[in-house]
Amino acid sequence: MTKKERYKKVIGWFEANAESAETELHYQNPYQLLVAVILSAQCTDKRVNQITPPLFEAFPTPEVLAATSPDSVFEYIRSCSYPNNKAKSLVGMAKKLVSYFGGEVPADIDQLLTIPGVGRKTANVILAVAFDKPAMPVDTHVFRVANRIGLTRNSKTPLETERELVKQIPAHLLSKAHHWLILHGRYICVARKPKCDICGLREWCQFYNENSKVNIHLL
Repeated sequence: MTKKERYKKVIGWFEANAESAETELHYQNPYQLLVAVILSAQCTDKRVNQITPPLFEAFPTPEVLAATSPDSVFEYIRSCSYPNNKAKSLVGMAKKLVSYFGGEVPADIDQLLTIPGVGRKTANVILAVAFDKPAMPVDTHVFRVANRIGLTRNSKTPLETERELVKQIPAHLLSKAHHWLILHGRYICVARKPKCDICGLREWCQFYNENSKVNIHLL
């Protein structure tokens, strides 16, 4: 099977079976999404969604968040991973939005990357989810799933994976494809023991086809 054929089959399956895929983070606007994504680093979406309602109530705008201290923010996010660092990033992010972007989250990757707490993955999430732009955020799930299926078999870094997926997936599907891959990795193609027995992609998956004959437990 050629790479082009694999992409066509995989995309077709997702379009038929996961049309409604979307982020599991709860948010109402780009500012709230940015806060949630910063908090989600090495933390589950479920935990973030528990933290953000009182956080958003206390700091409803970048202006309010910029005027507070990391210590105050810490009290709201202490149950997530790395709360000290994230509290500093959130306040720094808010100050940047207020000082340089009029309190608005920019829809440009170069501008997003100047904001404290925002790396390339976070910037791409904002572009794809908040602004529905053709971007491909690559986290550990996307990196793993794309490699296992054979969409990016030779990619060694998230950036290489991003570039290959952007090259092969139609632009109008990129933002949705991110959700397809991340949710597939979160619930089916899990890290330690992928659930190949219930995976609808196994017919076209390189990992499954390379291992099914020698690892009968995959069925």
